[in-house]
Amino acid sequence: MDKIAITGLGIVSPSGMDKRKFWSNISHGRSAVEKITRFDAEKYPSHVAGHVHELDAYSNVSSRLLKKIDLFSHMALVASELALQDAKIDLQNENLDRAGIFMGNAIGGWLYGETELRDLYIEGREGVSPFLASAWFPAAPQGQISIHYGIKGFSKTVVADRASSLMAIAYGAKTLIRRKNDFILAGGMEAPVTPYALLCCNTSGMLTQRNDTPPTAYRPFDKTRDGFAIAEGAGVVILEHQERVRQRKSPVYANIIGYGTTTDGVDRINPAKDGKELANAIRIALDDAQLAPSRIDYICLDGAATVLGDVTETKAIKQVFDGKAATIPCSAPKSIFGNMLGAGGALDVITTALAMEHGMIPPTINLTTPDPDCDLDYCPNKTQKKEINNALIINRGRGGINCVLILQRP
Repeated sequence: MDKIAITGLGIVSPSGMDKRKFWSNISHGRSAVEKITRFDAEKYPSHVAGHVHELDAYSNVSSRLLKKIDLFSHMALVASELALQDAKIDLQNENLDRAGIFMGNAIGGWLYGETELRDLYIEGREGVSPFLASAWFPAAPQGQISIHYGIKGFSKTVVADRASSLMAIAYGAKTLIRRKNDFILAGGMEAPVTPYALLCCNTSGMLTQRNDTPPTAYRPFDKTRDGFAIAEGAGVVILEHQERVRQRKSPVYANIIGYGTTTDGVDRINPAKDGKELANAIRIALDDAQLAPSRIDYICLDGAATVLGDVTETKAIKQVFDGKAATIPCSAPKSIFGNMLGAGGALDVITTALAMEHGMIPPTINLTTPDPDCDLDYCPNKTQKKEINNALIINRGRGGINCVLILQRP
């Protein structure tokens, strides 16, 4: 795979939106998971989550537009603006027919949807906003970004459960290699902290029920783990060709150099117990990057915090890296702010790029009682100093979706 540069980062997260503040919170392992207070969630089995608290302070979206869009589109617009600013791209000087938007999410805009459904039952069809049709569906953020900036190039929305945004970023990189666009905004967004979305996530059986201690609730690879804490947020990166980077003399956070994806194909929800297809996806990504396994310095983990998820992820890594698997630092930084479902991969890419920049491996927090079946170096609770030249990112979705992306330090 040709090297595609990441030149801008846009972060909307429970751990902050300014990239310096975000990295400080991540590198110090400051949990952002808290009790849900936005609505009465006490009767839900899991009622803790990562909330975004600073969105309005960074937003330039008009109040008129906010009435027409869901929260996940609002977060996507803010993250896109932050990414463009970070990359120092002036769209007035760009050919917007050659700019693309590649976004991913898992569940769409449910706050808008459930609110209007409630109005439908209470008031009848006259009470339903006409903007419902364009507010809730998964491609809405892509459309709103396109309208806001006038971007008209080849674009896509990917829906692949928790692998959505990592897959969207990879799709964007492959599209640049095929020269369909000059640059791309790629990432994901998710807003699941709403009454109906939270209910749906709870029925999956994958959410933690440690409601009394929110900061320590999400504990991947720990023997006492009982699922992940959900989170809302968005992450957008700017992708560019190497020639364009040289022309713009733009700083580069990291280069995308490899991608692999497979499907287990054994169950409509659960992954395969052997981890073989995840291992295969890792090998495909390494082959695409033309890297030997020994050259990987860090692995950013999916970190589902379920027994099956954690154990099979560990098994897959061992299958690829053989006896050296335990020597490679791995971590699940999302344990700090929560699992953003379809947006999680975008935040994993951003976190890994910042880890490369700072020469530090972010921790997996709340790992206090190691699971004997999970015996890799998960960087428990403390940041590790290390030069990261090549990093591997794993995301997995329900139905056995496996997605792996490789970043290289510029």
